[in-house]
Amino acid sequence: MLQKKDRYNVAVVGATGAVGREFLAILAERQFPVGELRALASVRSAGSEVEFQGRSIMVQELTHDSFAGIDIALFSAGAARSKEFAPTAVKAGAVVVDNSSAFRMDPDIPLIVPEVNRRAIPDQPGIIANPNCSTIQMVVALKPIHDVAKIKRIVVATYQAVSGAGGAAMEELMEQVKGLGKFDFGTPKVFPHQIAFNLIPHIDVFFDSGYTKEEMKMVNETRKIMGDDSIRVSATCVRVPVFRGHSEAVNIETERKLTADQARELLAYAEGVTVYDYPQELIYPMPLEATGHDDVLVGRIREDQSIENGLDMWIVSDNLRKGAALNAIQIAEELIPGGRAHGNAAAEAAQRA
Repeated sequence: MLQKKDRYNVAVVGATGAVGREFLAILAERQFPVGELRALASVRSAGSEVEFQGRSIMVQELTHDSFAGIDIALFSAGAARSKEFAPTAVKAGAVVVDNSSAFRMDPDIPLIVPEVNRRAIPDQPGIIANPNCSTIQMVVALKPIHDVAKIKRIVVATYQAVSGAGGAAMEELMEQVKGLGKFDFGTPKVFPHQIAFNLIPHIDVFFDSGYTKEEMKMVNETRKIMGDDSIRVSATCVRVPVFRGHSEAVNIETERKLTADQARELLAYAEGVTVYDYPQELIYPMPLEATGHDDVLVGRIREDQSIENGLDMWIVSDNLRKGAALNAIQIAEELIPGGRAHGNAAAEAAQRA
């Protein structure tokens, strides 16, 4: 853990990107005890300004000399930059919370979702990996169920917003939507196909197995975070024409039978979860509902009629908040003496289920 201080010097790497700006907003919202805020980005963005706590911060070029005096470095600049600069930040004395895929499956680096496995944070961390956005929201919802009934198998289909691919992807969708009146959607630059009024069953590169890298992230990261390599996971990841908020249709098979009502009760008490499950009143999670919301929203909870111990549910979360910046800042909060959360109301629900 970090030495106790009144204020901590924080560097945000990739400060001008979508997640970087979300870092700045959430640090301010949650009143994180920031001393110096150092905004870092590529040479192209150096000299520009970002806003933090109502004032403008000059963006500095990211170099190997950027981390002197920094306590916590929040990285959102991509795997290549993380691999190059995160070790430098640690050498300078900072704890790195990295949002890229660079270190997630390194056996020596913890992969953390605080609601699920905060105890896996070591006493003297160097680099801590922030999981994939879709994995984060799924494990927050499934860990309380796994603790009670042991999940054997997960089948998930994701419906992922374009913001997961960055600011340029959001701009591309906006321009294509504007082109509807002229039936001129332009030539896709960010995505391999038109995304407006379309679905693309392809996120990241394909492997020889037919699965994409994004899908295998969900498989491998879920097992690591849940601490159970026996869980079988199959994922299909789809990009959809939504600006913000990832959705997931999740089917699970458990060793112990749980009714839908028991699952709702577990999730109602789970840390970081809000149950939105009143379908007769047309209340269920949607990306518009999740935008700006810290919790993972879960609804459409029902028993799978095709297998004995199966449950279906619909999970939605703001991918830029809980799926990225918020989760990283929650990890940073765990590093502050006295900031580690204690207890979990889900444990009480688990005993009752």
